[in-house]
Amino acid sequence: MDMQLTVKIVHMIAVTLLIGAIIARGLTLFVGVKDNQPNPAMRTLLVAWQHLAMTIIILTGLTSLVIKNFEVQTWFYAKIILFLVLFSSLIKAYKKDDRILLVQRRAGLMIAVVALIAIIGLVMIKPNFG
Repeated sequence: MDMQLTVKIVHMIAVTLLIGAIIARGLTLFVGVKDNQPNPAMRTLLVAWQHLAMTIIILTGLTSLVIKNFEVQTWFYAKIILFLVLFSSLIKAYKKDDRILLVQRRAGLMIAVVALIAIIGLVMIKPNFG
């Protein structure tokens, strides 16, 4: 099998894992919330799941870039910016800080979901910005 195809398949599996992790961790902001903190039940497992998915996405993305000799289309840059928005909003949503209100955490989750949907839309549409 072609190396690029293998990396792409692993990348998409990791994206699927990330979607599941975001949904599972998102539920902790709505069920069993305590003192502006997400539900602590299974926190370690959910954090590990999300970190594993993000790590695989980053590693396979970089591997794909190397295989393609860093030749990318213009929509790729928008994808990277949206990924950084996704990443930072998830950090805001789940940071262990009592000063962050539950409403702010939920807003961070919604921003992450919108960014993820936008990334998937970009990948499916592959617009030409030039």
